[in-house]
Order: sequence, then structure tokens, then C-alpha cells
Amino acid sequence: MVKPDMTIELGPLRLKNPILTASGTFGYGLEFLPYFDLSRLGGLCTKGLSPRPRLGNPPARIVETPSGMLNTIGLQNIGVDTFLSDRLPKLREYDLEIIANVFGETEAEYIEVCRKLSKAEGVAAIELNVSCPNVEEGGMIFGNDPAALQQVTRACREACDLPLIVKLSPNVTDIRVTAEAAVAGGADILSLINTYVGMAIDIERRKPVLTKISGGLSGPAIRPLAVWLTWQVAQTVDVPIIGMGGITDERDAMEFFLAGASAVQVGTSNFVHPDAAVRVVDGLERFLADRNIPSVQSIVGRLEVPR
Repeated sequence: MVKPDMTIELGPLRLKNPILTASGTFGYGLEFLPYFDLSRLGGLCTKGLSPRPRLGNPPARIVETPSGMLNTIGLQNIGVDTFLSDRLPKLREYDLEIIANVFGETEAEYIEVCRKLSKAEGVAAIELNVSCPNVEEGGMIFGNDPAALQQVTRACREACDLPLIVKLSPNVTDIRVTAEAAVAGGADILSLINTYVGMAIDIERRKPVLTKISGGLSGPAIRPLAVWLTWQVAQTVDVPIIGMGGITDERDAMEFFLAGASAVQVGTSNFVHPDAAVRVVDGLERFLADRNIPSVQSIVGRLEVPR
């Protein structure tokens, strides 16, 4: 049995394996040190970082669903300056790529955070969060408007030299249009999908469960939808894709690779098993070895579609 090559190239970004953790589901990584060695991962995406700390939305802001989770955290975070001074130096002790997820209420705020991160040692890439459905400013305002998305992507591209990832929203009429806009703005890589907007109702109180009424649905419930959008985008643009949406094991990950993703992010599953992402790393390596598949790269986009 030959050990498969797990390395993957995503344009200017190289990963030792294609498994990352998704922003918003893994804190700043250090919270998971009691459970496994972070160096086992290809990389991690931080919580969305804004120019200044944010408290996020008031509770209740999480609801479990039969096959996933609704959340309306509202991009609570410690702010980019605290991340750079307190978290990043500790993260640099581990052998994995650190991707900083960036959020702003205005284009100027996106630029401000990108500039600070681009000067920091140890940040491998920036992921623009233009698709969070749980904040009233920024977020989907940029992600749902192709012209605004192209403009904010271009502005961030000019503000930093790091590989630029744009995280797309599924809450659009045609994700291929926003994918093309992001690439036209200078995105090196696309990641998809963010959460779907959903709602839960307390039938006894006759009120929404979430204080902000709606939230973002993630987890296994959205995986078939995410795979479909990944395949659509892979047929449309010529940049690497990072897929995500309800991945719990190596078989879930394989669907995204075959659909055209070069890497995947594990998100909601981290709340069920803190070591979920490492389980996917190990499971994927076994899956490839058992079938004598020489590398992850060799299966990307190899879906056979009837003509």
C-alpha cells in the first residue's frame, strides 16, 4: 500500500494536506490544543477579524436543528490588534497555514484589517468574509451585489500581497455571477459556501427562537446544496476552490474534491467532535491508500458526468 501524497496547491497557497477548519467554528485555534496537535491540519481559518472588537449579537443566538445548526453570533471577535499581539505569536508555534478571515462594515474597514495582517509574520492568506448573514452592516451587503463584491475584492487586493480568498454566499440567485465578480476583482481562491438563512420558531411562546429572528444554517443539512454550488462554480471560474458545508468525514470531503474543490473546511462538526478535522485528515488518507489513489490532487474535479 502506497502512502498517498496529501499536499495540495491552491494557486499561491500550498497546504501539506487539504483539510482546514472553517472560520467561526474553531475560535482562534488555541482553544482546541487540549484535543489534538494543530500541526496535524493543513490550516485553520480564524474567526472573522474586524478593526475593533465586537460583542456580537445578544442571546439566544444558537439553535440545534435535526441535521445542523442555526447561529446568529454576529461576528463576535477580539479585533485584529489583539489577534496580532496575543493569538498569532502562539499560533506560529504550530506547523500549519494560518488564514485570517476578515470582516468590515465598510470597504475602508476591510482595507484597514487587510493592511495590518499583510505586515504580520505568519499569516499565510486572507479570507474575505463578504457573506455573513448575521450582521446588519457589511456581510451580505457586499456578497450579494456583484459590483460591490468586485470593488471590495479589488480594494483588498491592492491593499495586501497575501493570497486572497473570497468566501461566497449561497443566498444569491446565481452564485456563478458572484464567483466571476470576485475573480474579476482579483481573488486568487474562492471558498464556499457560507451559511443559508433560516429560522426556528418556539411554538409555545409563538416567538422566534433567535433574538435576531433569523440565523445561518450549517451542518449536514446543507451538504448536498454546497456540493452542487461547488460543482457549478468549478465549471465557471479558473481559480482554486475551497469547499465547505456539512463535512463530517472523509466520504463527505471526497464529494467536494470530485466536484472541483482543491481543499475543504470542516465547520459545524467541530462542535460535535473537537477533533473532527483531524478525523477527516486520517480518514481521507486511508480512503486514498485503500484504493491506490496516488494523491489528493489527482481526484480534484474528476466527477464523471453523463453527457
